[in-house]
Amino acid sequence: MPRARVPDTDELLAQARAGDERAGIEAILRQRDRLRTMLALRMDKRLRARVDPSDVIQETMMVASRRLAEFFEQEKQEQQKDVPFYVWLRSLAFDRLIEMQRAHIGAKRRSVSREERAVLRLPDESVAELAARLVDVAADPRARMVRQELRQRVREALDRLPPRDREVLVLRHLEELSVAETAAALGIKSGAVKVRALRALKKLREELGE
Repeated sequence: MPRARVPDTDELLAQARAGDERAGIEAILRQRDRLRTMLALRMDKRLRARVDPSDVIQETMMVASRRLAEFFEQEKQEQQKDVPFYVWLRSLAFDRLIEMQRAHIGAKRRSVSREERAVLRLPDESVAELAARLVDVAADPRARMVRQELRQRVREALDRLPPRDREVLVLRHLEELSVAETAAALGIKSGAVKVRALRALKKLREELGE
């Protein structure tokens, strides 16, 4: 007997729009690994000592299940129709993460724009990981030592980039969001994502010199 075809996320969301609550929950659950990756990259180690990332994911999913109808309603609006489902979920988790960091490690409260809110200070280990991904690893042990030194220089150069430029590299190379997802996460156009990414890499090259 042939196995039943598993619907993809878009199909599950279509079923949820038609009133299938179980399909909506399944669509949310499928984003769990991506949310876990985002939290692993973003959570301050001081917060991780106090808060289990799984709890943040669980809270996010509970909120998302209650607000799924709100997401569908936003899709109908011109300004929200291009927001991918994962980016919507990610924004819920990201906002919860910011609230927790404010509560546990005393980050300052202030009114910020959507794009500014998206730029959260990256933990040192995640900056190191981004540097590693931007520099190829050679097999030759001697070349690898050079690469390690270069990674350190890239890491220092990343710290000197404007936060918004660095954020595009983080979203594209660490969280591995698509151009469209990155644009939605930052509230900018896809073309602006590409321009900003090229600008960030150019600034890195300038920081590193030849």
